[in-house]
Amino acid sequence: MFDPKTLLDQFLGSKIPGTDDSVRDKAGKATRLAKQNPLATGVIAALLLGTGVGRSLTGSALQLGGMAAIAGLGYQAYQNYQSGKAPQSTAEPLDVKVIPEAVEAGFDMDIEKVDDSFALALVRAMIAAANSDGHVDEDERSRIADRLSVAGMAEDARAFIDQELQYPTSLQDIVATAQTDAQKVELYTASRLAIDPDLRAERGYLDLLAGRLGLPDALIDHIEATVSGASAK
Repeated sequence: MFDPKTLLDQFLGSKIPGTDDSVRDKAGKATRLAKQNPLATGVIAALLLGTGVGRSLTGSALQLGGMAAIAGLGYQAYQNYQSGKAPQSTAEPLDVKVIPEAVEAGFDMDIEKVDDSFALALVRAMIAAANSDGHVDEDERSRIADRLSVAGMAEDARAFIDQELQYPTSLQDIVATAQTDAQKVELYTASRLAIDPDLRAERGYLDLLAGRLGLPDALIDHIEATVSGASAK
């Protein structure tokens, strides 16, 4: 059985398939290589599902990388919401000094301390968000399988992703893994990072997810602003 945390790390861009580099350390190089050889580079979600996970992050969010980026962005949005600030179209840079505060507030800055079931839920949430427009048909799944093989992903992890694309885990089951307010914010933040909701289906999926998680509209506005401000355009 594959390690859910390793798969989550790959989805979040901690390691670029086919290279020894990390996205957060080699963002510029990754972008150039992705244009030259898209089958061997780029974070898995971006490579396979057409999303901007990890590779679109800039500045201090990119420096944090991986799970810490999700938790850090989520915490920043949550903190601003709790403080009564208005959502900003350009989010303030993530300050690594707030990491202890984020941890104290229950946000998962260290992937090693994330429960396996929640790590798996985050991966499932990102796949579901990326597939929310229904564009992944049988032919596309076959192409994705080929790309996963080229990228060197383990067979059991490839089988898991194909299963999720073909028979997605119910939103109810994904949401049920979030036991705290912080995890609810992280689940939504990860889903939002997986897509730019340009299509009605994508926006509708995020709205449904927010409703199932019970997140206030004002908090969602802060997460949207924070993610947008941390993403490359």
